[in-house]
Amino acid sequence: MVFQREALRVVRHKRIRKKLSGTTARPRMCIKKTLKHTYAQLVDDVSGKILLTVSTLSKDLTGIIKAVDNKAAAKDGGALFAKKCIEKGFKTIVFDRSGYIYHGKVKQMADEARKEGLVF
Repeated sequence: MVFQREALRVVRHKRIRKKLSGTTARPRMCIKKTLKHTYAQLVDDVSGKILLTVSTLSKDLTGIIKAVDNKAAAKDGGALFAKKCIEKGFKTIVFDRSGYIYHGKVKQMADEARKEGLVF
């Protein structure tokens, strides 16, 4: 059962995805959030592969975050995502907010990734 709010988010996401796409040189950072967790993926849309995934469930964040469902956890996830991207050699990316409002967890994750050195 899809709720009205989620259906509207999916419509916004499809509209956004028509305009942006990740390439091999500049992959797309895709955000997904649930009530408990926040996820970020690095996607190469040309080859159709997921290059990197970080979430509040990641083992690297287990000892760092106290609660997995708040903005502080999303902030730590954004920092970890940026570090892993830079380790893999991706400095510039395309940011896809997936139809979510640029506020709260999405904003914290994006701002922290920028602060750690990602360019988008």
